[in-house]
Amino acid sequence: MVTRSKLADFLSTASIENLKARSDILDRVHQFFRRRQFIHVETPLLSRDTVVDRHLHPIEVDSNAVMGRADGAAMPFWLQTSPEFSMKRLLAGGATAIYQICKAFRREERGSIHNPEFTMLEWYQVGDDMQAGMNLLAELVETILDRPPTVRLTYADAFDQYVRIDAISASIEELRQACDSFSVDSTGFSDSVNRDDWLNLLLTSVVEPALAKTPEPKMIYDWPASQSALAIVRSDEGVAERFEIYVDGVELANGYHELLDPAELSCRSKVNNEGRASDGEKRLPETSRLLQAMQHGLPACAGVALGVDRLVMLALKAESISDVIAFPIERA
Repeated sequence: MVTRSKLADFLSTASIENLKARSDILDRVHQFFRRRQFIHVETPLLSRDTVVDRHLHPIEVDSNAVMGRADGAAMPFWLQTSPEFSMKRLLAGGATAIYQICKAFRREERGSIHNPEFTMLEWYQVGDDMQAGMNLLAELVETILDRPPTVRLTYADAFDQYVRIDAISASIEELRQACDSFSVDSTGFSDSVNRDDWLNLLLTSVVEPALAKTPEPKMIYDWPASQSALAIVRSDEGVAERFEIYVDGVELANGYHELLDPAELSCRSKVNNEGRASDGEKRLPETSRLLQAMQHGLPACAGVALGVDRLVMLALKAESISDVIAFPIERA
């Protein structure tokens, strides 16, 4: 593997060979969706709407700079953390099978598998439920990465197998004890009363490393309802119809059997903003054109967001996404 990370600052961190391989992989992704009659769409990277998530931080852009005039009352624009809101508006307008490869932006993310500006593949298909969404995701990953058939586990099964606890019902004290038994550093979590904080700590420290031990992609589905994001919740079971796929322990894609209820979207946005405020983060706009589109009527569908830079990194067995993108943030 050729890397140029030690060369002059004006040069690409990725070799030309890696960039050519990246181009070939993107061609194969386009072919995959075109064979299935999806249409490629383009939606705004800059919008007054943004996904309201406690842990996703969009980059704010001054509306005066965008519009070329001073208006102190104007709402800001946001670089999109994903094209989700705009793509769902297309579904509400009659689109049935759409995908997009675009740039997305998230503040304060940098590491071997993170860059504040990154490339995302996102798709939606009307009529798909969670099983159909998982099937298409598994087929794409197995095809592009030439991997064995995907192994599927519920979130509860994954925690039962690797952590030996019931993730859906375990108390915070039981989660704390599990961290201790696996020698997980819980510094900063000792006073947390949020179960999801403890679950996420165990997920990243125990479950994800275990998932990396075999070559098969691992699909984790039926996440706790408290981590539903914009997925449908089966309230009688306390789980959300959300699914994620991991390859070599790397989280590659996140999908939902999509929420359709606008009142529930408003409720979740409020809850997420309360969480953001308690974390010292800015509240994000709770009204949006997506909310209006859902009030008009969003058809039943499944959707998936996949990190393209990670996909290429895994395909080329690179150690960092810096080896497969031309100019990461330090050289942008």
